[in-house]
Amino acid sequence: MKKYPIGIQDFEKLRRQGYCYVDKTAMIYNLASRGNYYFLNRPRRFGKSLLISTLEAYFRGKKDLFEGLEIESLEKEWKEYPVLHLDLNTKKYDEPSSLIDILEETVSGWEIQYGKNPAEIGLERRFAGIIRRAHEKTGQRVVILVDEYDKPLLQTIGNQTLQDNYRNTLKAFSGALKSEDAHIRFAMLTGVTKFGKVSVFSDLNNLENISMRREAADLCGISRAELLEYFDEDIHALAEENGQTYEEALAQLEEDYAGYHFCQGGPGIYNPFSLLNAFKSKEYGSYWFETGTPSYLVELLKLHKYDLYRMAHEKTTSNILDSIDPTSTNPIPVIYQSGYLTIKGYIPEPRIYELGFPNREVEAGFMDYLLPYYTPVQATESGFAIWEFVQDVKGGDVDGFMRRLQSFLADCPYELARDVELHYQNVLFIVFRLTGLYTDVEYHTSQGRIDLVLQTDVYVYVMEFKLDGSAEEAIAQIEAKQYALPFSTDSRKVYRIGVNFSSTTRNIDRWIVE
Repeated sequence: MKKYPIGIQDFEKLRRQGYCYVDKTAMIYNLASRGNYYFLNRPRRFGKSLLISTLEAYFRGKKDLFEGLEIESLEKEWKEYPVLHLDLNTKKYDEPSSLIDILEETVSGWEIQYGKNPAEIGLERRFAGIIRRAHEKTGQRVVILVDEYDKPLLQTIGNQTLQDNYRNTLKAFSGALKSEDAHIRFAMLTGVTKFGKVSVFSDLNNLENISMRREAADLCGISRAELLEYFDEDIHALAEENGQTYEEALAQLEEDYAGYHFCQGGPGIYNPFSLLNAFKSKEYGSYWFETGTPSYLVELLKLHKYDLYRMAHEKTTSNILDSIDPTSTNPIPVIYQSGYLTIKGYIPEPRIYELGFPNREVEAGFMDYLLPYYTPVQATESGFAIWEFVQDVKGGDVDGFMRRLQSFLADCPYELARDVELHYQNVLFIVFRLTGLYTDVEYHTSQGRIDLVLQTDVYVYVMEFKLDGSAEEAIAQIEAKQYALPFSTDSRKVYRIGVNFSSTTRNIDRWIVE
């Protein structure tokens, strides 16, 4: 019976205990052979820690662990290098001393192994000294592997003082990667995001960022070719368990878990964590989201008063996607690098990337996660509340689903309601994306109106929203601009609905149906 390495981040454990492994070792060999300093960012649960562990086993010369893998025929020497592995993923960073504590613990352990010089004062000087002594003691230059370097920075978004503290500490500490170049054979930093400009990377210009390089597109995650090569039997088993054909199971796996693109023209990548869980349980589920969505994303959206409609239609440049400026008010780079948006298209001139949700798991999970932050609906009740709303829409009960819309808008938090129109738009966007009925929407924010078309197999709802106007004005606009004309020959029943929002009550105060 196949053993799935769910949560297994140690390469040696994975190999010795017989877990299945998608062979990435040829790519690892190419990285080690042609360069020295790398940075790679990928979303959480995409195999970054396993990549670092595999690199560590390779540079420690553990040839037996690579038996039968591609690298076995590529590597001829199998040298053993001193490896300094720093994992910043194991700490909660909520106090000024949190980062110093884990660095102190790690550096002290290295000093036990490679010696200590009392004249070296400060973590950064001690780290540099360890690199030199490790080289001198072993005769081999040092390999430095840093996993989740950005965890302290991500956990302190919204706390500028603490983030500046951590940023300055990391900047000084990582300076040894440049100052001790003569003693370093290889270095790789991984993380969810790349903080640029006045951050850790401002001095590390010797790091090669391969995050959006074609050759690293499937270094983490699983490509379609790998899916078919390594998991063909698993797809058959999943299909049989769920009453599907092989082709239907393959299509659902792609719709639910694939769609990540980390470079222009690159292959679509599957989320490995969700894929392996689906195969193990033989059920489709939102496995990635069950591990928790970082709260810093919601904090960013609220902090920057972001229009959620833009999220599914965002356009940006590679410079913005590839680096996060701590002083920027644009939350998109963090959302993209965290895996909630991905590259959907590319416009060569003027080199613009089009973004969107990678797959159904991410879109539905993220909207479901956001709903309690923008509405009074509790997280445990969101699925049922949306189901009731969908039943009303599918049943043609206009008054029913309008009353439910009122309940979604009730008790709007004050900090969100100060920009009341944007709040209405965001709530409607979340609700209709979750229903699966959301088909066409236009926001005319400068004029304070939202045009919305909902379609089911039986009904078409043409809706016009006004802010501090009247439902009569909304109906009149539907008629004047002939919003319902495209459905005039449709066999389905067409409803025209005029709705008015009140900024005083912060809710829908009236609607008219024709």
